[in-house]
Amino acid sequence: MTRAWVIHPELTSDRDRRDAGPALEEAVSLAAALPGLEVAGAEIVRLAKPHPGHLFGTGKTEELAERLKAHEIELVLIDGPVSPVQQRNLEKEWKVKILDRTGLILEIFSDRAATREGVLQVEMAALTYQRTRLVRAWTHLERQRGGLGFVGGPGETQIEADRRAIDEQLVRLRRQLAKVVKTRELHRAARAKVPFPVVALVGYTNAGKSTLFNRMTGAEVLAKDMLFATLDPTMRSIDLPGGRQVILSDTVGFISDLPTQLVAAFRATLEEVLGADLILHVRDISHPGTEEQAEDVAAIMAALGVDESVPQIEVWNKIDRLAPMDHDARMTEAARRDDVVAISALTGEGFDRLYDVIDSCLAEDAVEERMTLAFAEGKARAWLHDAGVVQGETQGDEGWTLDVRWTPKQRAQFGKETG
Repeated sequence: MTRAWVIHPELTSDRDRRDAGPALEEAVSLAAALPGLEVAGAEIVRLAKPHPGHLFGTGKTEELAERLKAHEIELVLIDGPVSPVQQRNLEKEWKVKILDRTGLILEIFSDRAATREGVLQVEMAALTYQRTRLVRAWTHLERQRGGLGFVGGPGETQIEADRRAIDEQLVRLRRQLAKVVKTRELHRAARAKVPFPVVALVGYTNAGKSTLFNRMTGAEVLAKDMLFATLDPTMRSIDLPGGRQVILSDTVGFISDLPTQLVAAFRATLEEVLGADLILHVRDISHPGTEEQAEDVAAIMAALGVDESVPQIEVWNKIDRLAPMDHDARMTEAARRDDVVAISALTGEGFDRLYDVIDSCLAEDAVEERMTLAFAEGKARAWLHDAGVVQGETQGDEGWTLDVRWTPKQRAQFGKETG
C-alpha cells in the first residue's frame, strides 16, 4: 500500500465556491477510490496567493516537508491545479510523488475503464494532460540530439521529441476512437428506429444514479458508495406502470473541476444525454454541498451543448439519510414542484410519484389523432401497436380505424418507417 497525504489548498483572497471542509472530504473520497492507496492524513492549507514556484510559501513548504517525512508519505494528492514547475519543485523538495486533482481523476478513470471505448477515451485524456507537463527535473529532457528526420531533427530536444511522439499516439487513438464512435452512432440510429423515448440519468458522481438504474430496470450495474464506481454508459428498456415503454440510460458521474481533457474525451459517451427525450438529474439531497454539485452538473451539461428545451426532472435521492424533520420538509417541498421528485433509490420511497412524473412529462407534447389503415398496411399497424400509441381500434370492411396518442417524434418516425 502506498501511503498518501491529501492537501486541499484554499485561497483566502478568493475563496473557492466550494466550502473547504466538504471539498477536502471529496478529495479524500477520490483518493480512496484509487486502489493501493492508504490515506494517512488530510488537511486544508490556506494560501494568500499561490507561490509561482512551489504553490505554498517557503515556511509552509518546509513545515509540510517535516510532516510528510514523519508520516513516511510516498504520495501527496493536491486537490487543485498544480503547474508542471510547481510539481517538479515540490517533488524535489519533499522527495515524494505529486498528483494534482486532474492527475488523480485520470488515474481513477484509467483504473475503472472497462470497455474499449472507455479505455481509448482515458488514454487520449491522459496523453493530452501529459503533453502539457513535459517539464521534469531529469537532465535528459534538456539534451539535444541530431539524426535523420524520422529519428529527430538536428537540435531537437528530448522534450520536443517526446511531445511529437505523444501527438502521433493521439492521432492513432483518435482514429481508433472514431471507429468506435461510428459503431455507437449506428447503435443510436438503430435505437432511433425503435419509437421509445430515451430517459437519461445524469448527476454528480456518487449521487446514486446506478442504484436508481438498478431498481428501475432490475439490472446489476456496479453500485458502490464510491466516486466514479461506474464509467461506461448502460442502457435498458423498461415498462412504466402506466404501460409506456422507455429506454433508460445511465451515464458517467460528473464532478466539480472535471478535467477539460475528460469532458472532451468522454463527449462520445455523454452524447447519449444529447439525444435524450427526458433528463433525470439525480442529486444526493443529503450531501452538504448538494446545491454546489447541482451547479457543477448544470455547467458541464451546458458545456456539452444539452438543449435547454429538453425537459429535466430533479430527482432528490438519498432522502432516507435525512433526519426526520429534514426528510418531511424536503418531501413537502418536492411535492409542491412539478419538476422535482424526492426518492430513496435504496428503499424505493417516492418511486410511485417518480414514475407518474416521468409518464406525464413524456406525454405532455402528445396529441390524439384518428387514422385509417388498409388491410395491406399490416406493417404500419404493427409498428403503432409496438410503439404503444394505440388507444383504441375498430375493424371495418376495408381496414382498421385507430385512435392513436403520440408525440411529434413518434409521428415523424412512423412516417420514416412506413413512407
